[in-house]
Amino acid sequence: MKKIRLLQKWAKPLLVLLTGLIPVLVLSGCSAASPTDPIHADSAGIFDHFLIYPFSLMIKFFADAFHGNYGLSIVLMTLIIRLAIMPLMMNQTKKQTNMKEKMAVLQPELTALNEKYKNDSSADAKKQQQAEMLQLYQKHQFNPLGMGCLPMLLQWPITLAFYYAIRRTPEIAAHDFLWFNLGTADMILPLIAAAVYYIQFRVAQSASAQPQQNQNSQMAFLGLLSPVMMGVFSYQMPAALPLYWAVGGIFIIVQTIILNKMYTKPNVAKQNLS
Repeated sequence: MKKIRLLQKWAKPLLVLLTGLIPVLVLSGCSAASPTDPIHADSAGIFDHFLIYPFSLMIKFFADAFHGNYGLSIVLMTLIIRLAIMPLMMNQTKKQTNMKEKMAVLQPELTALNEKYKNDSSADAKKQQQAEMLQLYQKHQFNPLGMGCLPMLLQWPITLAFYYAIRRTPEIAAHDFLWFNLGTADMILPLIAAAVYYIQFRVAQSASAQPQQNQNSQMAFLGLLSPVMMGVFSYQMPAALPLYWAVGGIFIIVQTIILNKMYTKPNVAKQNLS
C-alpha cells in the first residue's frame, strides 16, 4: 500500500525532474567524450559519426543558405527537430490525457476505499486495502506510472546530438546573431532561457493532471530548480547554446498549449477549472 502511494506521490515530480533537471545536467557537458573537440567526417564513435556530424553538416548547410547566418541556422534547425519529434509528444499528451480522465473516474472510489480502512492499521487490513486498490486499477485499466515517459527518452539522443553539434562546430563561434556573439557567453540570453524554462514548467504543470496537496512542495521546488540551473549553465556556455534552449523551450510551450487543447475533452477541462 505504501509503495503504491509513494509511486503516485512521486510519479509527477520525478517526471518533471527527468524532463528538466537531468537534460540540463547532461547538456552541461557531463559526457565521457570531450564536448569541445571539433566534429568532422572521421570522428570515431557511432554517436559522433551518425548523429552529431550529420547535424553539424546541416547547420553549415542552412547557414550557407542564409549567407553565413549561423544564428538563423540554429533557430531553423531547432524548429525542424522539434517538428520531427512532435508525433512522439502528441502520443505522450494523448496518454497523459487518457490517464487524467481515468483518474477523474477512479478518484471517488479510491477516496471511499481509504475511508473504509482509515481506522484499521493492522497488517491484514493494509494487505486487503492494497488488493482492493489493485482491483480498482485493473477495473479502470489505470496505470499509476502511465505518464508516457518513453517518448521523452526517445527524443533525448536527437536533442543531445544537436546540442553537441552546436558545441563542436567551430565555424559557429566566429559569427554574430542579434546583439551577441554565438561563440562567447552572453549576459542577457541566459536570463531569457531560464525564464522560458520556468514558463515551460508552468504550462506543463497546468496542462497535466491536477497535483495533489502533498505534491505541491516537490513540484514548486523542481519548477524553480531546473530554470535556475539552466540560467547558471548558460552563463558558462557559448551564446549559441542558450539560443538553442530558448527557441526549443518556446516551441515546447506553444506545442503543449496546442496539444492540450486538441486532446482535452470538454468535461475534463471543466473539472480542471472547478
